[in-house]
Amino acid sequence: MSYQLDSFFGKSDHAETTGSILQANAKAADLPPEQDLNFARTAVSDAFMRGNKDASVPWENPQTGARGTVTPLAAAYTENGKTCRDFLASYVKDRAESWLRGEACEEQKGKWAVRSLKPWTRS
Repeated sequence: MSYQLDSFFGKSDHAETTGSILQANAKAADLPPEQDLNFARTAVSDAFMRGNKDASVPWENPQTGARGTVTPLAAAYTENGKTCRDFLASYVKDRAESWLRGEACEEQKGKWAVRSLKPWTRS
């Protein structure tokens, strides 16, 4: 399942179709709360601005105690004229750890918008 997350980097005035299919049973509850995603947002931009594959960037929300890392998974690629990258993000809170896989594209120089984000499990 995938999610359109305009709010991950700020609200967008228009929704964009990304090719991801949202399953009927997909819920926002499958994702961390927005207050924690706001802190992860900075780590996504930092990780992509560094440009290195496998260079993890940590993040932490001191108000909720949640923390995690963002790791680019592959080299950048071009999609619809925009530079995009896939990433893996960890989310740790109250001794529970979960993982998310996503894709973000650079909308403006240095500003990345998450196009999809979904729970990920190790196989």
